[in-house]
Amino acid sequence: MKELDLFLDKLWSQYTSYTPSAEKISKLFGEEVINDHIAFRTFNLSHCNIAKQKEFLGQFGYKFGEDYFFEQKRLKAIHLENEDPTYPKIFLSELMLEDFSDELNSVIKQISPYFDIENKENLFLGSRSWDIDYEIYSKLAEESEYASWLYVWGFCPNHFTVSINHLERYSDVQEVNEMIKANGYILNSSGGEIKGSQNDLLEQSSTMADKMEVTFQSGSESVPSCYYEFAKRYADQSGNLYQGFVAKSADKIFESTNK
Repeated sequence: MKELDLFLDKLWSQYTSYTPSAEKISKLFGEEVINDHIAFRTFNLSHCNIAKQKEFLGQFGYKFGEDYFFEQKRLKAIHLENEDPTYPKIFLSELMLEDFSDELNSVIKQISPYFDIENKENLFLGSRSWDIDYEIYSKLAEESEYASWLYVWGFCPNHFTVSINHLERYSDVQEVNEMIKANGYILNSSGGEIKGSQNDLLEQSSTMADKMEVTFQSGSESVPSCYYEFAKRYADQSGNLYQGFVAKSADKIFESTNK
């Protein structure tokens, strides 16, 4: 097994440990599920930004695809594609800390010495190595849901994505959505259950994040963890499947982890 296969297996194992619905849903398809992309969140700090993540992934054959900007959420992002197209794309985003309050920056400054990233693999699998306070989490969420999520979960996969193009039993997002809802899962309806269109060359949907019990200093609280996404890609004018992302759609997908 390639080193990349081992790395991806570790990512899936960690992700499903706090997103148990994803493993259950993947089995509902009744066939092999191919991942379209895996996404990660980080801060734009020099020791853990998307440039550092990209550098680490280069050893596995990942190369820059395209960059993105999310005005309202104050995020920069890029996607990477593997030289072997059978491997999933990687979507990396980072919070632009300079655009936020002194209070938010103070919290990140306090926890940043605890980022266990001496081994760069921990930028993806390091989880959280600092204590958390529920009141701080709630205040962060008022300013940036993205920041509050990172505060609780740290460095780990934010979501995996089913490639509908590779499914045999389902051919479009609507069919997948109906199956998901019929099995009792709630979809992210922000901007509509289906984000994007055939004209955008990409349609996406996602579940709302699982709620998981997390230990704060004051006790245990149930908070959103991660979600499962579904994507259908369409061919561009050259006849090749579009490999990029649609910022206005991704902006709404981010809200799958809202409280």
